[in-house]
Amino acid sequence: MMDPETWLSALGIIALVAPAVLVLILGTLAVFDAPPSERMTTRIVQTLIGTSLLALIGATGLLLGMDLPRLSIKLVDWVSLERVHYHFAVKIVLDHLSLPFALLSLVLCVTIGSFATRYMHRDPGFFRFFLLYSVFVLGMVTASLADTIETLFFGWELVGLSSALLIGFFQDRPAPARNGLWVWIVYRVADAALLLAAVVMHHMTGEGDFDHLLGEEAWPMGVTNLDEYQALFVGVLLLIAAAGKSALIPFSGWLPRAMEGPTPSSAVFYGALSVHLGAFLLLRMSPLLNASLPLAMLTVILGLATVALSSLSASVQTDIKSALAYSSLAQVGLIVAEIGLGFRWLPLVHLVGHASLRTLQFLRAPTLLQDYHRLENAVGGRLSGPISGLIPARAQAWLYRFALERGSLDVILWQKVVRPITSAFEALDRLDRRWSNLSEPEALATVANTQEEEDRT
Repeated sequence: MMDPETWLSALGIIALVAPAVLVLILGTLAVFDAPPSERMTTRIVQTLIGTSLLALIGATGLLLGMDLPRLSIKLVDWVSLERVHYHFAVKIVLDHLSLPFALLSLVLCVTIGSFATRYMHRDPGFFRFFLLYSVFVLGMVTASLADTIETLFFGWELVGLSSALLIGFFQDRPAPARNGLWVWIVYRVADAALLLAAVVMHHMTGEGDFDHLLGEEAWPMGVTNLDEYQALFVGVLLLIAAAGKSALIPFSGWLPRAMEGPTPSSAVFYGALSVHLGAFLLLRMSPLLNASLPLAMLTVILGLATVALSSLSASVQTDIKSALAYSSLAQVGLIVAEIGLGFRWLPLVHLVGHASLRTLQFLRAPTLLQDYHRLENAVGGRLSGPISGLIPARAQAWLYRFALERGSLDVILWQKVVRPITSAFEALDRLDRRWSNLSEPEALATVANTQEEEDRT
């Protein structure tokens, strides 16, 4: 007979392994160019994602029944240097933060997967969609259950890769590929910040385990072992990573570009799960916010600024998916501000409720316009905001243009960040070509002399 903790560990491992097996099966079929039928693909996807969901439900019941605040499960030591106390470990944790977010991810993935089987019916990319979809599920479950920065980074990368590829899903049009590349570039900034934070954490503590960095107490009662300045430095890097992943200012411009993908991916990624991953990261790292007041204030300012810009941008969008995307972003900014103010359970409940609502709205987007028109006809005339009559006409025109241009964030990022970097690489490329052209005659002369010597011999 296994004890309850052993059962709990087994269920946690099954919840992580089932999506990994799904990716392995679909990936192997893709490599050998043997995609199954739509019905078989759907059965494989729903069976393994459902297995992961049932395992997590069982783990949640056991955790609550045992009145156990958290359980850390070590899977493997990737690198271990005992003499210098330095190691990389793959660990997962079952606690009051990881389980709700992982359950939310799997419930919404099962729901939207069922919707996608009908939405993508007879589409030439049906199998490719579900292959990328399974990679996303594995990334979300891994990031949700991660107990080390390395495990979190692995899941974080899988989510970013699958998201960018699904944005460019319709490859016969240039816009999806271009927007997918733009999102991938923004994700690279967020990933670089998270990777640098991992390097700094290893430099400070010798390991990336959350229970040593954030305290051994269960979430949200953990207390970090870092001092105020160390917490501020690591926290700023994690805040940049969260801002890039959750489209906070100044990275908000990528969110409407992400709507180029199929509606199921827009619903599960940018309306429900992927856009909340940055907020989840801040919740996981909340002991750092408790240890540094400037970091908490910066988080609140960033969240409220995102709320203001997103609310303005949502009011001037002409398509329903972009309007929903900016409305989602406004709520994500509010969740981030709540985290910065010191709340823990409130933003978690807000996140779960908002993700569920946005999933429904994205899936109902085509009929939502009809409902809105019926509402307009019922009340008579166009609906307007509650403060529109308080703003002067000239200010309204300026705000409209500001919102329509999305605060010019894309232009600023391109001119001030991206363009200088690409210009520097172009200059280095020209310099390299110049040196190559200078050395080419000498090389040709050397080859000619060598050939003459061989002829004489």
